[in-house]
Amino acid sequence: MSTYIIVSKIDFSWPDGDCVFDGLDAVFSDGRTALVGDNGTGKSTLLRIIDGRLSPDAGAVTVSGLIAYLPQDLPLRLGDTVEDLLGITGKRKALDAIESGDVDESHFAVIGEDWDFLERARLTLDELGLDHIGLDRVVGTLSGGESMLVGLAGKLVLRPDVLLLDEPSNNLDGSARARLYEAIRRFPGTLLVVSHDRALLEHVDAVAELYRGGIRTFEGNFDDYERAIAIEQGAAERAVREAKSELKKQKREFVEMQTKLARREKAGKTKYADGPAIIRNAKKSQGEATAGRLKTAMAEDVAEAKEEFEAAKSEVRDDANIAIDLPETSVGPHREIARVEGLKAADLYGDGIDLHLRGPERVGLTGDNGSGKTTLLRAVAEAARVPHGFLTQSLEFLDDERSVLDNVRSRAPEADLTLLRTRLARFLLRGDAVFHPVGTLSGGERLRVALAVVLSARPAPHLLLLDEPTNNLDMASTRQLQQALSAYEGALVVVSHDEAFLDRLGLTRRVRLERGAGIVADTTPDIQQTA
Repeated sequence: MSTYIIVSKIDFSWPDGDCVFDGLDAVFSDGRTALVGDNGTGKSTLLRIIDGRLSPDAGAVTVSGLIAYLPQDLPLRLGDTVEDLLGITGKRKALDAIESGDVDESHFAVIGEDWDFLERARLTLDELGLDHIGLDRVVGTLSGGESMLVGLAGKLVLRPDVLLLDEPSNNLDGSARARLYEAIRRFPGTLLVVSHDRALLEHVDAVAELYRGGIRTFEGNFDDYERAIAIEQGAAERAVREAKSELKKQKREFVEMQTKLARREKAGKTKYADGPAIIRNAKKSQGEATAGRLKTAMAEDVAEAKEEFEAAKSEVRDDANIAIDLPETSVGPHREIARVEGLKAADLYGDGIDLHLRGPERVGLTGDNGSGKTTLLRAVAEAARVPHGFLTQSLEFLDDERSVLDNVRSRAPEADLTLLRTRLARFLLRGDAVFHPVGTLSGGERLRVALAVVLSARPAPHLLLLDEPTNNLDMASTRQLQQALSAYEGALVVVSHDEAFLDRLGLTRRVRLERGAGIVADTTPDIQQTA
């Protein structure tokens, strides 16, 4: 049976009047579709409208069959159990009652025809690598990644026809992501997923882009989508060059025509200066009329060329780039950066681990959830022998109540205001944006503010530590982060599960952790890529 989602003429605005959708149309049918777009374009909002959690101001949504929705932030109650998260608590109680001899009809009504729900729940957990987790396990004892996978299992147990996923790979380690990708690959109905995870986006059949208030769908995975956009943008940039050349030509011809008319008018005055007034006035009127027609025609040509130029420019995407110069962060090749020795923490590292950093190393710190990456990152910060900056996952050092500019000035109170605003502009924080409270910004904007705060500090940091910096960033923000880090000349240690992001940082070293064993690999990448 074919499954589908039809979005028809959807209007939606927030209570403050901010318009998200105006007459949005879209169709998603059998297969896996990625919904992409910059932060703030309404991807998560659209999922909630499709699921019925938000009501559109106008228009309609039609969904075939049973729908299931996994939100980005699971509504967890720490005292709940895994079976609560799976949604099978009532059925399990009814089954236990029946098996103990209670034949009340209400128990049979709860189970209905779903007599294999328990086996199906267990099988789904096992397929997602959660075979070690019992149904009675308390949610508060699960990691963030385990909670997300249990939440996904709960949706899959329902056997939905349509599945909506919002950033499902956030907080998942590499092995958990691999199981998620396999679950997505196997899903038989219509799957719509919002994600910034490039590896996940290679497993879809189509990419639907929210852009300028509309949706366009591209067949193929994210690589196919990027190639299509690149071809489109190449044509748009050529059209801009051609339109600009035509505009210059029309302006030049207009000036030349005006010069020619001025000379002709001067010559006519000289030729008929001694003639009868009636002839002189007639020639003057005739010349003015001709000149007026020519000027009007040429002005219209110039205006048309200008319109075509502006129209061509509007088709070129304005993907702003970060361009900064950070020579003050440079460190020498033999500079001692940090020395962690004999680090022990609970049962993370066995007999303890050592990690020495020297010179401008660029280290990718990886490992499964719970392997101690963040703990090691904090230990590096404590052992740092140079000025350092630490961007945690929550960026808690930012004051959400204060403005962007005030946050930066807090780390560099003596710095020249013009210099700070110039630095912020290079992080794409310009004009009145520097006076906005940090708490009102998107995830990508907050990260850029955090980078500006850390990198504008005095003294400048010679060691930069980042913990999962790409979580919740859109593609443009991730690319901008890569650009900023490519300009950084100090030592860099990054914890991330995003392999595509790590591959573009030009890492000089990869360190992998395993819980209970500590560092199990410390290698130099064979191939280094840069942003």
